[in-house]
Amino acid sequence: MKQILTIGIVWSLLITAVIGHGQIQAERLEEALALTPEQQEKNLEICTQNLIKLGKSIEAYLEVNGDYPEWLSDLYHPKYLPDPDVLICPSDRLGGRAVVPQNIDPKMPVSYGYQFHPQYRERIQENRTLYGDGVPLVRCRHHANQEFHCLNLSYDYRISRSWSIWEAVPEQLYDTPEEAIATMEIGLQQQPSNERLCYYVYPALARLYLETGREDEVDGVVDLFKSSISTDYPRYYLTLARLLEMTDRNTELLQVFEELAEQNPNDRTAHRKLAEIYQRLGDTELAEEHRLKSEPVQALIGKPVPDFSALDLDGNPISLEQYRGKVVLLDFRATWSFASLEDAPNVKKVYDTYKDKGFDIIGISLDNDEKKLRDYLKKYEIPWRQVYSGKRWDSPIAQQYGIRNIPSGWLVDRDGTLISQQASGHLLESLVSEAVTEAEKVNLIKLMLLIFENNRKAK
Repeated sequence: MKQILTIGIVWSLLITAVIGHGQIQAERLEEALALTPEQQEKNLEICTQNLIKLGKSIEAYLEVNGDYPEWLSDLYHPKYLPDPDVLICPSDRLGGRAVVPQNIDPKMPVSYGYQFHPQYRERIQENRTLYGDGVPLVRCRHHANQEFHCLNLSYDYRISRSWSIWEAVPEQLYDTPEEAIATMEIGLQQQPSNERLCYYVYPALARLYLETGREDEVDGVVDLFKSSISTDYPRYYLTLARLLEMTDRNTELLQVFEELAEQNPNDRTAHRKLAEIYQRLGDTELAEEHRLKSEPVQALIGKPVPDFSALDLDGNPISLEQYRGKVVLLDFRATWSFASLEDAPNVKKVYDTYKDKGFDIIGISLDNDEKKLRDYLKKYEIPWRQVYSGKRWDSPIAQQYGIRNIPSGWLVDRDGTLISQQASGHLLESLVSEAVTEAEKVNLIKLMLLIFENNRKAK
């Protein structure tokens, strides 16, 4: 195979070996593979030229076949694309693969993410109706940095740099904001009630009106959204709220989220937004009330943690009450979570350091593969008890405590009160050390009082 492809495959093997043995963390890996600014620019220029060549090849393919190719690999033909190196980005360290798994070409090594393969065709056609031919046809994600995520080739064969979710900033695909506005205006005339796309297109158009000095047209966007989109659409209220926030229509905004909170008292987003609105309106008391409802765990700090009752991985009853008298970490994680795996050695280290000082851990697994979990526990010699339901995010205990991210650690004091719901990562050891030390002080005081009382009685 050609030299560029060979280098890419070698990098891929090196990366796989390093990550597989856990020798360096992901961020260190990025640092190790960092390119100089000059190399980055050179690779970008080569990649840009590749995309331009791909555009010409697609044009030729269309002329002969009357349709787009199913995959970019179909272009590899003397008529369209005789040089396979054009399919490889010089910054690709995945061995000739697109970054997004669904976009990996099934036929040969291709670095680029083709947006019109069979799985995407219907969705992309809808995008083109609303956003025009500036929509990405081919994307390269191998240059991602703070300024942009993707290098794009559009359906009208223009090159652009954009965020991964370009729908939020469609002007990145066009030469001017005015061109993006004109395209979306035409699209909305044709599909004003497209629920799949309305979450992005209505707020993007309203924002661009504001940014280009056309504030008087924003109300028309709001009215069109309200008349075209059903309130049954799951994101209706959130999208409407985004539009109302742009125009400072706080009274209507307040009404939207009050209705949401009334329909679902446990809707944290509604309470968070209500807290923000009341804060802007100067009602700090109601703002605090809704803030606590949006983050109910904050109200538990320093208060007793609700008990749970379950069976551990070995079928034995387990509850938080059984650990009363110890500092306990409720450790929510899963073997399918890279962040959990990366953080696990730190948790094991803290456990080994403080296990003889009144500290223990209850593992709450969000796995759905029991064998994989057991193999992991055995391989890494994890001694603390585990609760496993096989229901991932629907795990009863995770649901009970409102867990949304993993790894997540709730540190519980010896008396059952919550110390912190952020006991993971670099915070874990300091929190455990402080809790154990404080508990030792309390026990020492209790012991001294007991001795004093015994001596008093003896007299």
